[in-house]
Amino acid sequence: MNINEIMALLPHRYPLLLVDRVLEIEPNESIVGYKNITVNEEVFNGHFPGAPIFPGVMTIEALAQISGILGFVSTGTTPDDGKLYLFAGVDKVRFKRPVVPGDQLMLTSEVLGVKRNIWRFKTSATVDGEVACEATLLCAYRDRENFK
Repeated sequence: MNINEIMALLPHRYPLLLVDRVLEIEPNESIVGYKNITVNEEVFNGHFPGAPIFPGVMTIEALAQISGILGFVSTGTTPDDGKLYLFAGVDKVRFKRPVVPGDQLMLTSEVLGVKRNIWRFKTSATVDGEVACEATLLCAYRDRENFK
């Protein structure tokens, strides 16, 4: 899935679109994609000058976005259908290594279950095969009209 296909599924845009490509997707099962981390990203102006580190919260957001793509593909919907995936919870978060400019952040997400429009995903972000972050994400599948 290229960037245009990703943008058709996610409502995010620069500077918060954090998925560059999807490599594999199995609806209702799993997804693999990546985010290229470049020094040109606005966040590095303040995090941290002279020692740029991609913020952990942005890694979590990238994992949520890859999970959202999996959810949209699994349900056959898009934001144009008036749907959104919103954070409902983040559990078991662990940061294992810093992410820096030049890294390719590999993003994986696996559906653990769905109950009453709450999706549970097991996610991980790796760099060169080394775990940077792991988390279990809960996302609420909701109608967009409720948030205008």
